[in-house]
Amino acid sequence: QVQLVESGGGLVQAGGSLRLSCAASGRTFSNYPMAWFRQAPGKERTVVATVNRSGDRTYYADSVKGRFTISRDNAKNTVFLQMNSLKTEDTAVYRCAASTYLVPKVESQYGYWGPGTQVIVSS
Repeated sequence: QVQLVESGGGLVQAGGSLRLSCAASGRTFSNYPMAWFRQAPGKERTVVATVNRSGDRTYYADSVKGRFTISRDNAKNTVFLQMNSLKTEDTAVYRCAASTYLVPKVESQYGYWGPGTQVIVSS
């Protein structure tokens, strides 16, 4: 079992930066691959970034590549999403998720989800 709680969301101007955190509780956090998803009103939820258990392999959606960085600190049971050069299109509810699969391939393989944190990017 793992419980996830996001923090760090808020209002930021376009071109600015924001760092999201996802704090995990429960046993063996380091055993779970982690991901960040986002969903804007009226749109499908999409994956933003993923990171493997050790933190040395990452994946990014094309829309955020070069601007966002996912990382994790297993000693602190926390995963981060550093968001730079923010655009209005990044406005969404951001959720972190954990998977019991060794190498998750689809959204349905993420079984644990945080409640989400709102990010609003103004122009």
